[in-house]
Amino acid sequence: MTNRQITVVRIYLRESEHLLHKIIKHLHDDAKVLGVTVFRGIEGFSEDGTIRTESLVDLSLDLPLVVEFFDDPDKAEAVVETLIDKLHLHHIVSWPALAHTRV
Repeated sequence: MTNRQITVVRIYLRESEHLLHKIIKHLHDDAKVLGVTVFRGIEGFSEDGTIRTESLVDLSLDLPLVVEFFDDPDKAEAVVETLIDKLHLHHIVSWPALAHTRV
């Protein structure tokens, strides 16, 4: 097994921002990052304190979304800078990690 230094990046959004397609397109077509996953939250809140939730009575179209991707540290940092500049994203976190792969 071999270990590789990577950076994991999470981008927090809401469905109503309509940015998911643009982010995925950039990560896939332009940046060609190593991997991407999108999580759809069932409940959450952000700085404004408004709780967004999914229920049977009120099927919200403004639920939380998390786009997570990983790549080499330098590339991940460059991608984050580009996304912030192009799409004016505000809620991005990242951390170093190890990718474990078989040789």
